[in-house]
Amino acid sequence: MNTSTQTSLSKELSEEQAATRHADLWHLTEGQRYRYLAAIFAMALTNLCMFAAPIIGGNAIDVVTREDFSHAADILLSATRFLSGNLTYTAYLWVAALASLLATAVGGVFLYARGRLAAQASEQIARRLRERLYQRLHHVRAEFYDTADTGDLVQRCSSDVETLRVFLVSDVIEIGRAIMLVVCVVPILFAIHAPLAWLSLVMMPLLTAGAYIFFRQVKSAFQLTDESEGAMTATLQENLTGIRVVRAFARQDYEIAKFAEKNANFRNHNNRLIQLMGYYWSVSDFFCMTQLGIVLLAGAHFAMQGSLTIGDLFIFMTCESIVIWPVRQLGRVLTDTGKAVISLGRVNHILHAEEESAQWTPPRGRAAGAIRARGLTMHYPGNSPGDGTEVDNGAAAAVLEDLSIDISAGETLAIVGPPGSGKTSFIRTLLRLYPYQRGSLQLDGMEVSGLDRLWLRAQIGVVLQDPFLYSRSIAANLAVGRPHAPQQAIEEACREAAILDAINGFPEGFDEMVGERGVTLSGGQRQRLALARALLKDPPVLVLDDALSAVDTQTEQLILAALQRRKGRQTTLIVAHRLSTVRHADRIMVLEHGRCVQLGNHETLAAQPGTYQRLCEIQGALDQQIAADMRAADQRLD
Repeated sequence: MNTSTQTSLSKELSEEQAATRHADLWHLTEGQRYRYLAAIFAMALTNLCMFAAPIIGGNAIDVVTREDFSHAADILLSATRFLSGNLTYTAYLWVAALASLLATAVGGVFLYARGRLAAQASEQIARRLRERLYQRLHHVRAEFYDTADTGDLVQRCSSDVETLRVFLVSDVIEIGRAIMLVVCVVPILFAIHAPLAWLSLVMMPLLTAGAYIFFRQVKSAFQLTDESEGAMTATLQENLTGIRVVRAFARQDYEIAKFAEKNANFRNHNNRLIQLMGYYWSVSDFFCMTQLGIVLLAGAHFAMQGSLTIGDLFIFMTCESIVIWPVRQLGRVLTDTGKAVISLGRVNHILHAEEESAQWTPPRGRAAGAIRARGLTMHYPGNSPGDGTEVDNGAAAAVLEDLSIDISAGETLAIVGPPGSGKTSFIRTLLRLYPYQRGSLQLDGMEVSGLDRLWLRAQIGVVLQDPFLYSRSIAANLAVGRPHAPQQAIEEACREAAILDAINGFPEGFDEMVGERGVTLSGGQRQRLALARALLKDPPVLVLDDALSAVDTQTEQLILAALQRRKGRQTTLIVAHRLSTVRHADRIMVLEHGRCVQLGNHETLAAQPGTYQRLCEIQGALDQQIAADMRAADQRLD
């Protein structure tokens, strides 16, 4: 391994380690902690104003009930003299009331500041997290999607991120608020009346223990709820995507029943979560009211004995109420914390997924297009080589076994073979979607496994049997591979793909919207539009993976004639089952069980006993039968 590759791999490893380190709640707040600190400071000022109001009120009660200004606060006495001109108990009450209102108003301003700062921080974190997830999904290894469920991934990137946002916007501050209130209020309570202060803490251990038990139970309940919601979303997404197949097979009732089952499962888990929350709120309310009742009765007893004034009892009751309800709210905070932990774990499933490795970057020039394979052996991850089976989702072990071939720049090579022979696997290996385990695969003499994926894929234009089109205009879909192509080049590519007349026939022409996944177009139109997109890109290597299977024979001949005129401009790999598509290729490679069993042009292979000759015989007999049936139909019409 050369020095540049080692450096690149080291950088990749360090980036992966950094992603792992930043996958907890603490590191999610990076860059926004100053806002949280400011919010906590604003919350502290809010608490000071909150305490000031009952203290002022309690002090005023003692002054009036005892008719003794010696208990009055100096600042309130001065304010009373200044505002009323003389010192009376009525005037003092009015000033105390105004002071309480002012403290409450100032506290409201700081409360607004706290909420605004926390909201700004949480929204920024949520936005950044969504972008990280979206970026990660674009760079994970191809096999990640072999077992991933699209609906569940959407759930992780939306609902789970929203759960984290809700936690960060309120609960982080709420935890600090509860701790701060306990730390600040308890000394005040003991300063007012120590015996009553001890009684005011009787229910605190029970509330705390109940909150912890509730947290343990609700955490597992929320995980089941979240997963069941993800399964329901996945079912909905799958059915909406395949709604035409569902209707074609009259499967509406079955699919509706399937969704109802997922929906009922989500409802049951969500009901369990709601029941747990109902139990907690009712029990915690009982504990809180019992605690306030204990303080009220004991405080009244101490007041009757004379060891506690009415004003101090008012202050004590108010402070007790201020502190006990946030402690009770810890149950909700712990609930949201449990949800956030579960959601973070689901988000980390994406953030910790292995990305495609970054390798050294070759010169940014255009490749010539020469491809060379020597002893190429590939099997899909999690499967043993030698199985020789292949399915479209790539999860099975579609193996290439000891494949060797030289493809010259500008040559047209057709690849044929029975299903599972490794045709698509060879294309996936060339695109570095899946790694090969042994042998060599080179582009212009450079090992494919060491090439930068972005550069490599920029050199290859691919047209698949089931092409993907964006829910945009035709022009926007064509611009994917070449955003700023001139109109003349666009029309020329469409003409070569035999789609220009169809586009001109649309009401909006190139501005016609094609619908989700190109649903408003026919299968043949989608394939031809995808072919025009690849031709417009004009890559050094063009891959047609059964890309003409949905077009009629006449259109196919027009497209093949256009490709013949382009011969020599680019290396062309044609994967097909119809021999009419491959017969004019420079060479034809026949694959069986991942091995090249025949190689030559159409005339040579058709004359040799083997797989290709059998394919010619089968398709020839089929074509003759179709022609005979058509002649018979014409005779009946005559």
